[in-house]
Amino acid sequence: MAVLDLKRKLAILSDAAKYDASCASSGAEKRNSLSGPGGRGKGVGSTEGMGICHAYAPDGRCISLLKILLTNFCIYDCAYCINRVSSNTPRARFTVKEVVDLTLNFYKRNYIEGLFLSSGVIQTGDYTMEEMVRVAKSLRLDHDFRGYIHLKLIPEASPELAAQAGLYADRVSINIELPQDESLTILAPEKDPAGIKRAMGRMRLSIEDHADPAKKAGRRKFATSQSTQLIVGADAARDGDILARSANLYGAYKLRRVYYSAFSPIPDAASRLPSMRPPLMREHRLYQADWLMRFYGFTQGEIVEPGEDLDLTVDPKTAWALRHRGDFPVDVNSADRDTLLRTPGLGTRGVDRILAARRLTRLTLADVKRVCGSTKRAQPFIVTADWTPGGLTDGGGLKANLVAAEQLSLF
Repeated sequence: MAVLDLKRKLAILSDAAKYDASCASSGAEKRNSLSGPGGRGKGVGSTEGMGICHAYAPDGRCISLLKILLTNFCIYDCAYCINRVSSNTPRARFTVKEVVDLTLNFYKRNYIEGLFLSSGVIQTGDYTMEEMVRVAKSLRLDHDFRGYIHLKLIPEASPELAAQAGLYADRVSINIELPQDESLTILAPEKDPAGIKRAMGRMRLSIEDHADPAKKAGRRKFATSQSTQLIVGADAARDGDILARSANLYGAYKLRRVYYSAFSPIPDAASRLPSMRPPLMREHRLYQADWLMRFYGFTQGEIVEPGEDLDLTVDPKTAWALRHRGDFPVDVNSADRDTLLRTPGLGTRGVDRILAARRLTRLTLADVKRVCGSTKRAQPFIVTADWTPGGLTDGGGLKANLVAAEQLSLF
C-alpha cells in the first residue's frame, strides 16, 4: 500500500467524517480549574471565541472543530456507510501523534477551538477505542490542552475504555444510527442494538456519578453529556417513529441531543437502500419537532403519531396550532407561560420577555413585536391590548398564508 502524506490523509479522513452530524459543542465548560494533572495554569486552547465555523451551539456560538476520523478502514459492512469494508473508497489512517499534532497546530493558527474524533473499527472495538483515548489523553496531559474534545465511543469497547474516554472528553456520543432496531439488524447485522443501549446506559451512570457534588472533590472533570445520531430516510421509519425513538433516548439515557442526518446515497450501495436523498426539509422539521419536545413542553404524540410523517409545508408548532384552532387566539396579557410557548411565532426568550414586560403595562402588538422581533407568524394566534385577529384564526386560507410567509422567510 502506498504511503500517504499528511495532507492527503487529512483530505480523506475529514471528508469521511462529514456524515456524522453529532459534533456540536454546546455545554462545554472551560477547563481552567481542572483537578489532577494539567489542572492549573493557562494551558492551551479554549472553548470560547470564534474561528472557522464547523458547528453551532444552541446559544448561537460558532464552534470551530477539527472533525476527522482516526481511520476510515473498518471491519464492518454496514450497508449505509461509505466506509464499510466492501466499499471501494480511498483509505487512510492517522497515527495518534499525527492527530495530536494536527489539533495543536490548527488551534495555534486559530483555525479551530477543539477536536471531534471518530473512527472506523479496526482490529477490535477495544483496539480502536484505546487509540482514540490515547489521542485525548495526550492532548490533555502531555500538552495541557483546554479546548473542546468530543470522542465517538465504540459501543463494543470495554466499559473501562469508555470511562477513560469520559475523563478526557467534554462530550461523548454513541451513534444508534437507525430509528428501528430491526432496520439496524438488516442493514448492519454486525452491530448489536442492545449492546449500543447498554453502552449508553453505562455512560449515563458514569456522567451522573461524576456530576454528584459529594463525589467531585479531587476527581478529574468528566464528560458532561452524551449525544447520538439517527439517519433519516435509509429505512422505512416514519417521522413519528423517529421522534418516538428520540423521546425514549432522552428519557432513558438523558441524552443532551439527538442529531438527525438525512441519508445520503453512496456509491455501490445495496439495492435495499433508497436511491435518492430524502428532502432536507424533512431533516429540518425533525429538528424543529425535537426542539418542541425538549424546550416547549410538547410530547411526541402531540406533534406526530408513530407511523405518520410531519407536515413539510409548515413548522410542527404551527401544524399543531392549526389542528387546535379552538385554543386560539390567546391573550398575551393573561395567558400562562405554557400556553404562550405553544403559540406559533413565540420562542422561549420572547415568552419570557412578554411575561416580564406585562408586569409593567398592558402589551400592544407593537410591544410584542419589540420584545419578540417579529409578529408575522404570531398575529393570527394572539390578542393584545390593541389587536385581535378576528376571522384570521378561522379563515380557510390561514395555512396557505402561513406557508407563503415561511417560504419567503427562507430567502
